[in-house]
Amino acid sequence: MKETTSKQENNCRRSQMSSPKMKVKGILLDMDGTILDTKNAYIEAAKITFQTMGQTPPENAVALEIPKRIEQKQPLSDIVKGESQKFLDFYLKTFYVIVLNKTKPIPHAADALEELSRKAKLALITMRSTPKETLMEELRRLKMDQYFSYVVTALDTNKPKPSPEALIKAGRAMGVQMCDCVIVGDSVIDIQAGKAAGIKTVSVLSGLYSREELSKANPNYIINDISELPKILN
Repeated sequence: MKETTSKQENNCRRSQMSSPKMKVKGILLDMDGTILDTKNAYIEAAKITFQTMGQTPPENAVALEIPKRIEQKQPLSDIVKGESQKFLDFYLKTFYVIVLNKTKPIPHAADALEELSRKAKLALITMRSTPKETLMEELRRLKMDQYFSYVVTALDTNKPKPSPEALIKAGRAMGVQMCDCVIVGDSVIDIQAGKAAGIKTVSVLSGLYSREELSKANPNYIINDISELPKILN
């Protein structure tokens, strides 16, 4: 058993060093900001929540800061007056309703997914606390559901990203070694989760984070959006 494991590790090391382009067997894709444009849903959810709480909605740039704070577990006290938890609960419920009809694919995402599905197995990793059936219904509406062999939501893990739990679970389900996988996402926590899992990392600029913010997390690649991903894969 130890000899087999050692051989697998050596194969992984060789594959990671062999080419400037990445050769992968499993592609783990974030959802919001990576294959779907959810900015309008975030803005609308913030507007409704602030108005419901009797507060003036912020500018769009501030509204888009809220989901970044939430996923990084940072306080909202400088944005939200009063009870932050009450705001958060209502905001998330509102977002999950709005997002079903407010999302649209990132430009050329479907074409990219079709090409990528011919190169590797695809899994969807999302921090949404949404049942898989609801999520797949949204993807079916956008004609993107057929590309994914496995889906992991926040409801399927004990620890969300940046924990590597969801990534490892997806890799095992697809029957792919972690060193043969890459995670693609718009967030610094996608990079952190990928590094914790020991896999390659690609950041996209189509979501909420700037190039400067993503660069600090040191991904293997930073690309404009998912349409460029096939170009960096063998």
